[in-house]
Amino acid sequence: MLAIIQARTSSKRFPNKVLYEINSKPIIIRVIDNVLKSRFISKVIIATSKENSDNSLISLIKKFKYKFYRGSLNNVALRMLNAAKINRVKYFVRINGDSPLIDYKIINYAIETFKKNKNADIITNVFPRNYPSGQSVEIIKTNTLNINISKFNLHEKEHVTSYFYSNNKKFKIINFKKKINEYKNLPKLSIDYKSDLKKTIKYFND
Repeated sequence: MLAIIQARTSSKRFPNKVLYEINSKPIIIRVIDNVLKSRFISKVIIATSKENSDNSLISLIKKFKYKFYRGSLNNVALRMLNAAKINRVKYFVRINGDSPLIDYKIINYAIETFKKNKNADIITNVFPRNYPSGQSVEIIKTNTLNINISKFNLHEKEHVTSYFYSNNKKFKIINFKKKINEYKNLPKLSIDYKSDLKKTIKYFND
């Protein structure tokens, strides 16, 4: 299955955060490496913007020889949709680029859930959220996104799946969580601010 990782360098809260190195490895590379540990992920695409501000991100991605797609800065939903269309996939896994601790075992479990519910529009662990931020995994049906994207408001274009959660009765949304959730009592694990690094650095063991 294709994993699309959304990333940009123009974060106002922590500029260039995806390029920030933890133990000599950039955050975005940590995300990609963890996602690729999943036995079900056959390809990873970094979906970023066409803005010059993201040229440095593209240079890094090229250096590590990963694939990328460049699209709209603010319409993240369209960016993800076009990346999925170009790769001709019916479904894709959505991962955030600020999640350097993303656990491949959660991705595996999401895809195993998908295999049992192939008529679902979205497979998710964030509606309701039962894993901390930084362990969010969504599997999105490309055609469902394609049909509904014209209805999205500005907030929904930025957050991709918000429209579906706000109108959940119209869609088949499957929430998943493992019986043994080792992340249940852990704090937020995504990197939104530089101060988040201090809270999460203890979880890196390399």
